[in-house]
Amino acid sequence: MSAAGAPVLVVEDDPHLAAGVAENLRAEGYEVQVAGDGEQALTWLADQVCALIILDVMLPGADGLSVCRTLRARGNTTPVLFLTARGDPADRVRGLEAGGDDYLAKPFHLQEFLLRVRAILRRWDWYRNASATSATAVLQFGGNEVDFRAFRARAWNGEAQELTEKEAMILKVLAEHVGEIVSREDLLERVWGYDVFPSTRTVDNFILRLRKRFERDPANPRHFLTVWGVGYRFLSEGEP
Repeated sequence: MSAAGAPVLVVEDDPHLAAGVAENLRAEGYEVQVAGDGEQALTWLADQVCALIILDVMLPGADGLSVCRTLRARGNTTPVLFLTARGDPADRVRGLEAGGDDYLAKPFHLQEFLLRVRAILRRWDWYRNASATSATAVLQFGGNEVDFRAFRARAWNGEAQELTEKEAMILKVLAEHVGEIVSREDLLERVWGYDVFPSTRTVDNFILRLRKRFERDPANPRHFLTVWGVGYRFLSEGEP
């Protein structure tokens, strides 16, 4: 299991659905904890570590989006799979921009749910393994230094930066392919999973955020270059 055997946390106020989800996850070999609302989940997560959070959006009190935002503000980067009765693409984008990793509408097929769980954990295993050694944990470019394990960076001007998990993952993919063109679709597949977003504009928004953090002149980038109609190319030395 991912995260050195850490459990999956299921946050769901419907006790029958929570029990069913937990039972099926245990049948797949995962250890599972269950929380009935957002406050209970936040309290548990203040002291415990898990590999994945299955998070219902429509919770009493603090809803799932608020819980996810609170976790990200705390610096908790545990992947989140949202479950919701609303499958509208706009709701999906809001959930994922709140810091979620995937979004599954109820009712869902059990096999699709389990596939998404495995896909999220696989992506995070890739990120951790790709950042495991000192040689790959720190990226230096253009006076910037990025620590992929800590999700922290220091920009060229000395300013400390706290990266979101998606910013770090996108930068990790680009850094693995220095000088090469990486398509938006490839970034979606590696970082989110190919079917998560209804468009590739979200990738563009994350690239803009990376430029604001690390480019000396974000309007005229030297490291995060757009290849029009295709994707992006990362240059560690900067464009001449």
